[in-house]
Amino acid sequence: MSLHLSARPTLIDRVVPRTIATDIGLVFAGAVLTSIAAQIAIPMWPVPITGQTFAVLLVGAVLGASRGALSMITYFSLGAAGLPVFTGAAAGITFGTTFGYLVGFIAAAAIVGWLGQLSWHKKVSGVLASFLIGNAVIYMFGLPWLAFALSNLGFANDFGAVVAAGLLPFLVGDAIKMVLAAAALPLAWKYLGSK
Repeated sequence: MSLHLSARPTLIDRVVPRTIATDIGLVFAGAVLTSIAAQIAIPMWPVPITGQTFAVLLVGAVLGASRGALSMITYFSLGAAGLPVFTGAAAGITFGTTFGYLVGFIAAAAIVGWLGQLSWHKKVSGVLASFLIGNAVIYMFGLPWLAFALSNLGFANDFGAVVAAGLLPFLVGDAIKMVLAAAALPLAWKYLGSK
């Protein structure tokens, strides 16, 4: 028995056998990768630029929908339990400006993982599309929460202010991450072959 919901193979299934032990290890490894990527940060307010989103989408792409989502739930839970896994080695859940993005990580990893299981990541165009969708999902959770948090802090929270603070600064980085993934994932699939 394993933690996957679909019989469709993922990239990591070409490397390690699917067992409950490997699934647990992979879920935990994805959470650790995300926590490391969170420490690669450019401090900004109200939302820092970090390597988290790349890790989130990559974990989903490699592990698939269920393990990717479980990995992000694990990441979130480790931080909630007090481990310093969030950006700036922060721990504990606060309902600040980045909370919505963290919740969005779970949905984004699941969706990118599902698209990967549908073989989207074997072609450059599929990787670009799935990472674009994954980023959009993160923003769909992050931006409304950011508007709420800014309002509670007494800052402007109209559409323009929220987009300027929580979306525009990240678009170039998102594009770079998508190009890197589009270069790497199809090559990995080609190298590992198909079963």
